[in-house]
Amino acid sequence: MVDYQRYIDRIDEWITQRPRTVVLVFVVLTLVFAGGLANISTDAGTSQFTEDSPAQAALDDIDQEFSPPFTEGNGSTQLIQSGTNVLAKDELLAMLEAQQRLQSHESQRVVSTSSAAGVIARTIDPNATTLDAQIRTLEGATQSRIESAIRTAAAGPGFTGLVSNDFDRQSASASATIGTVQHDVLGGVSSSAAGTGGSSPLMDIQTRAQAIVDTVDSDIRVFGSGIVSDEFTSIIFDSLVIVVPAASLLILVFLVFAYRDPIDLLLGVLALVMAVVWTFGFTGLAGLPFSQMLIAVPPLLLAVGIDFGIHAINRYREERIEGFAISESMRTATDQLLVAFFIVTGTTVVGFAANGISDLQPIRQFGLIAAVGIVFTFLIFGVFLPAAKVWADQLRVKYGIPEFGLIPLGAEGSMLGRVLLIGVDAAKRAPYALLALTVVLTVISGAYATGVDTSFSQDDFLPPEELPGYVESLPEPFAPGTYTVTDTTNFLEERFSTTQGSSVTMYVEGPLRADYALESIQRANRNPPDAFVSSGRTADAESVIGVIESYADQSPEFARLVARNDADDDGVPDDNLETIYDALLDSPYRAQALQYITEDYRSTQVVYSTESSASQDDIASDARALAEDYRFAATATGQAIVLQAVSDTIFQSAIESLVAALAVTAVFLVLVYYVIEGRPSLGLVNLAPIVVSVALLAGSMRLFGIPFNALTATILSIAIGLGVDYSAHFVHRFVDEYHELDEDLFAALERTMRGTGGALTGSMLTTTTGIGVLALAITPILGQFGLVVALSIFFAYLTSILLTPSVFVAWEELT
Repeated sequence: MVDYQRYIDRIDEWITQRPRTVVLVFVVLTLVFAGGLANISTDAGTSQFTEDSPAQAALDDIDQEFSPPFTEGNGSTQLIQSGTNVLAKDELLAMLEAQQRLQSHESQRVVSTSSAAGVIARTIDPNATTLDAQIRTLEGATQSRIESAIRTAAAGPGFTGLVSNDFDRQSASASATIGTVQHDVLGGVSSSAAGTGGSSPLMDIQTRAQAIVDTVDSDIRVFGSGIVSDEFTSIIFDSLVIVVPAASLLILVFLVFAYRDPIDLLLGVLALVMAVVWTFGFTGLAGLPFSQMLIAVPPLLLAVGIDFGIHAINRYREERIEGFAISESMRTATDQLLVAFFIVTGTTVVGFAANGISDLQPIRQFGLIAAVGIVFTFLIFGVFLPAAKVWADQLRVKYGIPEFGLIPLGAEGSMLGRVLLIGVDAAKRAPYALLALTVVLTVISGAYATGVDTSFSQDDFLPPEELPGYVESLPEPFAPGTYTVTDTTNFLEERFSTTQGSSVTMYVEGPLRADYALESIQRANRNPPDAFVSSGRTADAESVIGVIESYADQSPEFARLVARNDADDDGVPDDNLETIYDALLDSPYRAQALQYITEDYRSTQVVYSTESSASQDDIASDARALAEDYRFAATATGQAIVLQAVSDTIFQSAIESLVAALAVTAVFLVLVYYVIEGRPSLGLVNLAPIVVSVALLAGSMRLFGIPFNALTATILSIAIGLGVDYSAHFVHRFVDEYHELDEDLFAALERTMRGTGGALTGSMLTTTTGIGVLALAITPILGQFGLVVALSIFFAYLTSILLTPSVFVAWEELT
């Protein structure tokens, strides 16, 4: 064994003999870290998870190759109009008026517009190419002339995509329509930002656009990546404004119960605040952005910090009530607790750091910051809090200030002390029956947990369409903002066959000069999978083939060129393709062609519409199947594909992190107990309740319908860290009592349970309620995370109290 005691003695000397110096050093460090809080930036939404995805890489290539600055699609705003009949004359004029008012504002930087109203006006008068001309055309047209134009336009391509599913061609009516406005945005808007909550240059444009559109007498809402980005950012602040005060109040109530002394309460709360300041000060100083995942870090620090604080004060009180002096009592407490705190810190850091093997950068960053935060928590509660307590009690004695609540939690004779002995009583009567039952329950729960769902979409980060009543009734400054994205996306999915983002883009690389190139694209579009919108037996796709057909319809000379090189006479050329591409790029259709083919003719994109009813998983699997039908190298991408890839990675990360955390934790515990006690088997005793609690947690996630998502994917490895927080205190205290009581097993268990069990109970009640209050958060993902963390702590507590005594019975017999 290593003589670690001399290191603890040095720390003890500083804590008990120089407490004021220790406190002042920690105060100075707190001021240093506090300076980093001003440097924290935010990173919200789903775009932070997609950076390393192959599908996202393909999407970025498409943005670079086919969407140069200032082209259509790089700065798009949707105007979603709804009403009894949005194709009535007054509603058509309202849409054009809204677009005209946006165009008249220089801040909107409008470069083009499109809408069903514009299509109808051009059908009546082909020369009506401006918004002013289109408005004059519709104002001068009769209702019957407009209805006739609607029926004519509906027979052409693209019109039905602008109106809702209930469009009736005969009556020329529909309940909703979509108009678009293109903005001159420098550098464009990448697909990774659009609709996924990344930083969007359209944020200011679209938030202002809604105020402009509201001046029109019609129900028109503005939607786009800027609106989504704005709400992703706002939701972080609004959730914190609701959750932090509620959590603080609940934690304060239980800390009052646990400490029962105003000065001890003040010191405990101060230490918690310092842990959070140090952690996020480090985040700012390191230049790491504050993402939605990091909202989970403060509750985790509170969980460990509250446990450390209650244990430190409770263990100190056990000595003080026996009549020992201040310094002697704290020395005894820290001699024991610093070792336990080190074990907890080491294994908790391992649990968090296991997320470092994830392929997702935000999860890796979460693991890093959480691990650093736990180390800070160890230093603050292992050194600062004991020193502050010694200094405070010395001042009490000097100035005659009375002490309160000196009796430790779970003391002999108390009601809690009697309840805590249930696990010890079970270990006396039927330890192996309890262990057998636990094994069966663990296997069943683990097997059941294999059906846990995975989820990753922007909906995880957005509030529900209807906020709970208690949220809407909150007074200022707690009242949340107005959120529209969820309602709008649900409206689009309900009313339209395809919606923004409901498309798959096939990024195709190959020698497009080859004679079979366009024919291979056409063949791949035949008999598409069910998730894709189709006309007859052909996929509804946009590609360079469509541009060729459009130019051939306008240019007889180009049509003859296509016909001469179309051996099978199907309208798709299959010979001399380079000549056809050259003619196309020399035509007025050059800009349209370059949206689908690169100038070096080496890559192309084909855009497919997908059914609004198709699930993200169905779209992803069907897209991969379609990509295999291409003769060239084809990569399926698009928002649904990228998000599904992240969803798959999240599940893989959860499993890999769990396995890594379990393996490294087991090795760490075995080594630690070998070093400090010469009994490596105690490491396995420490690990047993953790394995059970992780299995129970995973099974509970499926039972309560909680999927693995961006936050809950980290919970299994975190559960190991938090589980050790409870079992390590119990095991280490038991070992000390076991030696002191001449290896009397049940006497040691009873004393351990009354001492440590009381502190564990206080910690569990405080943290489960404080973290469980995350369920009040506006975002579903935070509510789910709060619930699973609270369950994790509860299961860790339950297994430590009920199961560990029986494990020690088996351990004693086997060793």
